[in-house]
Amino acid sequence: MLDCLFVGIGGFVGTVLRYLVGLVPVKPASGFPVTTLFINVVGAFAIGLIASAAAKSGALSPRMVLMLKVGVCGGFTTFSTFAYETANLIHGGSAFTAGCYAVLSVALSVLAVFAAQAVVS
Repeated sequence: MLDCLFVGIGGFVGTVLRYLVGLVPVKPASGFPVTTLFINVVGAFAIGLIASAAAKSGALSPRMVLMLKVGVCGGFTTFSTFAYETANLIHGGSAFTAGCYAVLSVALSVLAVFAAQAVVS
């Protein structure tokens, strides 16, 4: 039950951070979801950093790692919004933009994890 409390605290922090970043008025005319892309790439970098640092040093408790990875990063990043925005772009006739968004989201997020791992190494 204590693990759930730690995940909940982390989730609160992550979702509030996501909400605050979402308030930044960035709305390109193309409809490209820059904010969600940014959030997911930053979140991928953060989870890569946390996981790598925890594995390397062992300084963080398993409960703290759980709070940071599942709670904060899970609350901050958003696959459902990514999927929703991609579908909206397709429905709005912007299939090419949707495809670019999908490819960039996955590629940049995976690269962000590798970059974080490289920073820790």
